[in-house]
Amino acid sequence: MSASTSAQAAPLWTPTPADLERANLTRFIAQVRALGEGTESVADFASLYDWSIRNPERFWSEVRRFSGIVAGPSDPAIACERVLVGRNRVAPPDPELGPRWFVGTTLNFAENLLRYDDDREAIVAWNEHGPRRRLTFRELRSEVARVASALRRMGIKPGDRVTGFMPNLPETVIAMLGATSLGAIWSSCSPDFGAAGVLDRFGQIQPRVLFCAESYLYAGREIDCLDRIREITRQIPEIERVIVVPYLNELPDLSGIRGAMTWDEFMGDAPAAQELTFAHLPFDHPLYIMYSSGTTGLPKCMVHGAGGTLIQHLKELALHTDLTRADRVFYFTTCGWMMWNWLVSCLSLGSTIVLYDGAPLVRHRPILWDMAAEERLTVFGTSAKWLALAEKEGLRPIETHDLGALRTILSTGSPLAPHSFDYVYTHVKRDVRLSSISGGTDIISCFAGGNPIGPVWRGELQGLALGMRVEVFDENGKSLVEAPGELVCTAPFPSMPVAFWNDPEGAKYRAAYFEKYPNVWRHGDWAQITAHGGMIIYGRSDATLNPGGVRIGTAEIYRQVEQLPEIVESIVIGQDVSTAGGEDVRIVLFVRLAPGVELDDALRERIRAQVRANTSPHHVPKKIIQVTDIPRTISGKITELAVRDVIHGRPVKNVDALANPQALELFRNLPALRD
Repeated sequence: MSASTSAQAAPLWTPTPADLERANLTRFIAQVRALGEGTESVADFASLYDWSIRNPERFWSEVRRFSGIVAGPSDPAIACERVLVGRNRVAPPDPELGPRWFVGTTLNFAENLLRYDDDREAIVAWNEHGPRRRLTFRELRSEVARVASALRRMGIKPGDRVTGFMPNLPETVIAMLGATSLGAIWSSCSPDFGAAGVLDRFGQIQPRVLFCAESYLYAGREIDCLDRIREITRQIPEIERVIVVPYLNELPDLSGIRGAMTWDEFMGDAPAAQELTFAHLPFDHPLYIMYSSGTTGLPKCMVHGAGGTLIQHLKELALHTDLTRADRVFYFTTCGWMMWNWLVSCLSLGSTIVLYDGAPLVRHRPILWDMAAEERLTVFGTSAKWLALAEKEGLRPIETHDLGALRTILSTGSPLAPHSFDYVYTHVKRDVRLSSISGGTDIISCFAGGNPIGPVWRGELQGLALGMRVEVFDENGKSLVEAPGELVCTAPFPSMPVAFWNDPEGAKYRAAYFEKYPNVWRHGDWAQITAHGGMIIYGRSDATLNPGGVRIGTAEIYRQVEQLPEIVESIVIGQDVSTAGGEDVRIVLFVRLAPGVELDDALRERIRAQVRANTSPHHVPKKIIQVTDIPRTISGKITELAVRDVIHGRPVKNVDALANPQALELFRNLPALRD
């Protein structure tokens, strides 16, 4: 077992009797038990998980029933034998071979997110200046109806692509819902992408419509988008209409942008009171096109189905996160990360979603904690990196902010280090449920996540996701427990991509997930199932280190190194070297240090001692080098593979996928790596 969990005497958090009584999971367990036929033994999360993976058809039928999914008016009655069809049980969906879910069911994604029509707040929008806009569910429906009407007038139909190059604004949500109400496919990129990065993505899918803003706000700076929009429209001739939201400037210069009009001009012909109608389409009709990071070539275009996305999100939001209409939910995300899609799905439960556009720290103002207190957030979602940054910045909201309403903190994007668990329970809130969750854009959902009726253990994700037959395999495909290996899923699940774009034979799809283990989804994470039934993620398996033949997850090193106050962040890679015994790999650690701190021999030794004492001698870096910046993807993830390519003299295939590609030059031709 990992050193971070083996010595724990008690969990960091356990649900109270009141928590257990009001939890959605408690009601769902009662619903399952009432089925009879062997379900009487389902009494807690562990037994529910076991039942869910042994009975996937019945489980997903019960999720559908529990969440009240709105389906087409002429759908046949739900029958378990129609939930999952096809002889092909795991590999990519095929019209005949499967796996296909809820065949015969039709629905509309937007209709399910707009099922409420009242004066409760649906969307609250903040930026670096504070609260900016509020929309009720009734107002949201009205705005969506106007967008849908305008898109319908220009001939948008099911399967057409509608894109967003947008900040995290209400208009982004409205545009997505308007498009998907018609059955169009939505795809979005964050406005901090360069034009080439957007073209690598939208250029593959040839959208008819582009929604964008003329600028966005970050760290006090207004950043113009119009020149990039001009370039995008020049390079993608299929774009017929560009709708520009005047976010920071009321009169943007739209010259040179083909088919451009402002948001108000686009909406102008649509009357305020529109009848909102929905296109009811098959369960697996395409909803979103999401993208891989693109650091190893052109981004893969993953097509996610409306029904699979909806039922997975409802399961995760209602059962794993315990959301109700009373909740106010925030996730720090751009519109280019899947957590935006996940956050927006909270509307389906009638929860209020809180959007934020800007930097997470503004002139050392803890604006996200300010927002959490002022908006009475009940669920606060962020990245592991942001929690580590908040700890480094010395933010202690337990002393400065009223977080009385806060019930749950969610973290994803990278493994959450044990010391970040300590930070949350010491300096944020003691009676909060801290749920580290993990999945990916590939599945637009999670393989492991929260458990409102179970304990939180330091350094662990609480549990495996219901209905997902998750295992950890060794190199030979043998299942492991309490030992690290490849994270896999050995049975189909509804949110598998329905296809990759421009991949008619499924070759790219199969290569991405099914080549290593036949008929088993290999996700690409290096993970371990714990004695508590939870999970530890050690990092991406393609970035694992292999010094002396011992396989090591990079997160094991980050967890130790970044506890040192001198280190702001770090990146670790394996460098191929020749030794007397043949070819080997040595661990190289690059560190970005706090202002005024220089890397000397004493600090190097402290780093090595910290790693050696808390992991093993194999984990200790052979080289430790100071850098002033670390390259990361647009979604904020450090990019170990790009750094590894640079130090080995290999080209980085797609630098446009990086937020700060200039940082790669800091790693090129370093003298310290030549000996």
